[in-house]
Amino acid sequence: MSKKAKANAPCDIGGQAVMEGVMMKAPDAIAITVRRPDGAMVVKRQKYVAPSEKHPWMGWPLIRGVVNMASMLYMGMTILQQSTEMLGVLEEEPSKFERWLASKLGKGIDKVVMGVALILAVLLSVSLFILIPSALESWLMSVGVTGAPATLIGGLVKILILVGYMTFCGLVPDVRRTFQYHGAEHKTVYCHEAGKPLTPENARTFSCLHPRCGTAFLLIVFIISMLMFLLVGRGIANPALRFLLHLAMLPVVAGISYEVLKGLAHANNPVVRALRWPGLQMQRLTTRQPDDSMLECAIVSMNVALYGLPKDAPQTPEGYTLLHSYKESIPPVDEAQEPQA
Repeated sequence: MSKKAKANAPCDIGGQAVMEGVMMKAPDAIAITVRRPDGAMVVKRQKYVAPSEKHPWMGWPLIRGVVNMASMLYMGMTILQQSTEMLGVLEEEPSKFERWLASKLGKGIDKVVMGVALILAVLLSVSLFILIPSALESWLMSVGVTGAPATLIGGLVKILILVGYMTFCGLVPDVRRTFQYHGAEHKTVYCHEAGKPLTPENARTFSCLHPRCGTAFLLIVFIISMLMFLLVGRGIANPALRFLLHLAMLPVVAGISYEVLKGLAHANNPVVRALRWPGLQMQRLTTRQPDDSMLECAIVSMNVALYGLPKDAPQTPEGYTLLHSYKESIPPVDEAQEPQA
């Protein structure tokens, strides 16, 4: 496909809120913009190759949902680490435990810490959203509750744990700011999809709630898993077997949930709007209204992801591009017609 055809083809631009900034992912590039304490924005752009371009079978329906969940988990942790480094405010020495791990594994401290954090995040998620609900379901069945009601209760408990976890996170000041950047990401994506010029004034008018958000995806995963377990394995009362079944079915649930999310995001009729309403409302827990400085970061990331870094922009000693206004990221008219590779 030519660059011009590629520019005119519809595509989903995704993003992620990071520490004091926003990441945007275009079809072929990722851009991260963070605002440093002195008010300047630093930007990093890197090429992105979708797994389905390397291995076409990874783009097949159902399979692409599993691949997307795994890649987003890894990418999310990597982007968070990079954004923290870009802020330039953390100069902490590695702990004894981190140095010990690095010496044993023969890797850099950053990779070791990221690997440990990823493992801990997976363990926490499995414990909160699979182990505890499946143990509760088994206990309910042991006291005489039948399989279907026990499965429904377990599914509702998952959702309540998710709501409680997100509510708790929103009480932490730094996380609340990240939720504001999350809102800035959504508003900027909406503005881009509407074909309006990317300015804080235009982006400000859009909603913080977007149908393709990962928060909505999590809710869909929990609902799909509850429906599936009403059909498969609801009579299993053994706690270990029930836990293993929940774990084994997770890829299937993720694959189906991804297709549901895409379908709800790209259709617009009364039924679809009703079905995606719960996911949109869940985002009220993970988004906040951003200020214009946050919208600027999201706009810069969008422009840079689509059109490349501004030419002749100053560089920081670490090699990041330094900007003081979102206007510096606006490409010339001819370049805006052809996103860079």
